[in-house]
Amino acid sequence: MALEIERKFLVADDRWRGAVQRCVHIRQGYLNQARGCSVRVRTVEGRGWLNIKSVTIGARRHEYEYEIPFADAREMLDTLCQGPLIEKRRHFVPYRGHTWEIDVFEGDNAGLIVAEIELQRPDEPFAVPPWLGREVTEDARYYNTCLAQRPYKTWRDEAIRP
Repeated sequence: MALEIERKFLVADDRWRGAVQRCVHIRQGYLNQARGCSVRVRTVEGRGWLNIKSVTIGARRHEYEYEIPFADAREMLDTLCQGPLIEKRRHFVPYRGHTWEIDVFEGDNAGLIVAEIELQRPDEPFAVPPWLGREVTEDARYYNTCLAQRPYKTWRDEAIRP
């Protein structure tokens, strides 16, 4: 069984930008909004992916990912996915033995910047970078599947913004 262990944080400032190893543009959409799982299509650098992930709140979730033809992925994004699509630039930033993925959202989620770290086990220790803000792993609003339904630009309550 595939299991993803990932923690998610807001980003406090731009000090991470000087350490970026590479950056990719991601475009993704959802084929369903089922209660138990999400089915996502994603394109990254000319490749297509189909991903099935449990909608469990927290750091541990079941995840299955398969490469599919890029043309098929692009067509699914354009014709089958519910809008709005998620568009973001993912920056890979190494920090003390781990690689952080920092997503700078575009479009309807512009203004949101989230850092994620994948771990081997839930209690795995990691160094906290100085640019890291508060943890939002348990806050479903920051999950991409939720951002596709209720984009960041629609959040009216300033108390829930970073």
